Amino acid sequence: MRLKKVLLFSDDAQVELDSVEAELEMVELQISELLEKQTKLNSRKNKLLQTLEGACSSAQPSGSSKPRKPSFSKQDLQHYEESDFSWSEEVQAKLCSVFQLSKFRPLQQAAINLSMSGKDLFLVMPTGRGKSLCYQLPALCSKGFTLVIAPLVSLMEDQLMYLKSVNVPAVTLNASSTKEDSKQVLAGMIDKNSPFKLLYVTPEKIAKSKLLMSKLEKAYNMGLLARIAVDEVHCCSQWGHDFRPDYKLLGILKRQFPKVPLVGLTATATSNVLKDCQKILCVQEPITLTAPFNRPNLYYEVRFKDNEDCVDQISQLIRERYKNQSGIVYVFSQKDAEAVATDLQKRNILAQPYHANMEPSDKSLVHQRWSSKKIQVVVATVAFGMGIDKADVRFVIHHTISKSIENYYQESGRAGRDDGSADCIVFFGFADIFRVSTMVVMENTGQQKLQNMVAYCQNVDRCRRAMMAIHFDEVWNDDECNQMCDVCRHGNDYITMDITKHARDVVTIVEMASSMDEKLTPLKVCDAWLGKGPAKHRKTIKVTSLSRLEVESIIIHLLLHGYFSEDFSFTPYTTHFYLKLGRKAALLKKDNHSITMKMRRRVMSHATVKKVSESAGEKSSAKLEGKRAADSDNKKSVAKKVKTLP
Repeated sequence: MRLKKVLLFSDDAQVELDSVEAELEMVELQISELLEKQTKLNSRKNKLLQTLEGACSSAQPSGSSKPRKPSFSKQDLQHYEESDFSWSEEVQAKLCSVFQLSKFRPLQQAAINLSMSGKDLFLVMPTGRGKSLCYQLPALCSKGFTLVIAPLVSLMEDQLMYLKSVNVPAVTLNASSTKEDSKQVLAGMIDKNSPFKLLYVTPEKIAKSKLLMSKLEKAYNMGLLARIAVDEVHCCSQWGHDFRPDYKLLGILKRQFPKVPLVGLTATATSNVLKDCQKILCVQEPITLTAPFNRPNLYYEVRFKDNEDCVDQISQLIRERYKNQSGIVYVFSQKDAEAVATDLQKRNILAQPYHANMEPSDKSLVHQRWSSKKIQVVVATVAFGMGIDKADVRFVIHHTISKSIENYYQESGRAGRDDGSADCIVFFGFADIFRVSTMVVMENTGQQKLQNMVAYCQNVDRCRRAMMAIHFDEVWNDDECNQMCDVCRHGNDYITMDITKHARDVVTIVEMASSMDEKLTPLKVCDAWLGKGPAKHRKTIKVTSLSRLEVESIIIHLLLHGYFSEDFSFTPYTTHFYLKLGRKAALLKKDNHSITMKMRRRVMSHATVKKVSESAGEKSSAKLEGKRAADSDNKKSVAKKVKTLP
């Protein structure tokens, strides 16, 4: 009898312990959410305090964000913005006679004067705002030559084509250089008459060519190595969006040639990335100049894919809105580049592919034909990217989302370099998220950066530029957008929807599959929830009457907010993406936990819009399902109208 009582007491204690542990887990999740919110609010508070204190927005010192006396003040910047240096007259003359420019853009003159003064410099300036001039012009006004490290052959070719057109002597050493060309370049490096003013090399060349390093050392000792320019300097850092291992070896340059000033240039680098670059490049106290990220002439827009390839929509845009205007279509893979280019050609659009697996001569030919307007569109992977300098690009369309906001900002920034109006449109497809996710699975911060990009696309209520400003540590006023993004232009074109019941239903599907040792891809979760899954599961799954776009949007929202998580599986041939329960999934078991999300009105079905407008989130989900059934006849016609909207 006593043993029975002990066992009963033990069972009761175990039940209570399980309950306490479950409640503790809920509390820990809530604490985690509050700490996350506190971090964001503190970050926002610090930025606002900096603004109120009159911090210089155009020139920020690198290093710690803790309050300290800035090493480069607003007064210092003003000094270097002046034109009373010993070299100023020559710089101004060559600006006009060689580069055919009458004045400098913001920060260019300061950057050039700092470089000519022998200062180490990091220059963060939006794509298309004239970073290259900040080392090309000093190169013409200095003895010897400037060494330029660039990550891509396409970038170097673009620069060399331009420099040749303005009669600036510039050369390159890369894998495609002939022996004779290499011999002439290496000899020219130690020629006191300096037959060229700029030498472009890849970081791989620095890392692997002992002969090149030997010549650089001789040029340094002769006083002929004027400066080192590291283009796309963010590639040094693993936290940067285009990390390249050979960039990590460039610290040898500053160690071997300590008296040579170094300038690192990028369009996209956060303060943390710049700190990392400073260590990697062995630069002691660089001055950092940061130009405002905003390009006011660019219009940003996100469109939902109506189908997997969306080539019909893209071709219609090019034929109607961008007739006879140059543009770029960015795609996910080399295969996509070939396929999309072929599809556009079939629709009578002059398009050609560009990707890393093409022969160098073929890539150069495509680049030249596009630059000379013999073709209208380049369909490219990211291999066609950094440094591409064509002024009259009127559109950059992303057939597939970029892997990060930084990447998207840089790729879309190839539009409108002539300051004329240009469009940056990204097509947002559900399946594309998981294709890109498996591509970045090995990167330290790959998933978080991709989720930020997905949040940018999913966003319906915040200015697109505000979303970008967060990543570039800038405070943004939405009024400055001037309706140059789809969100600001269309105003309050969204509704707030309580999705708690729907979240519980779809989380149950994944939970049930997990209990049976089954893994579900996001596509299979969608199908199951829409009643298209295996017949054996249909009796146990509560099928939704939401539209497919609504289902996809809710699943994305739950993934972004931690109710779902990524589950990768590797095979010898590919990587699979599955959904599993996230750390917040347990919160849905609490009756008082709720989730809301904002959705575009144009994407919602007629029934959802009617329900939300009538009940404002107060009526039961059961009544919503009833109204959906009653309105089912209208759904198809509404969906057709949705597809025709711009």
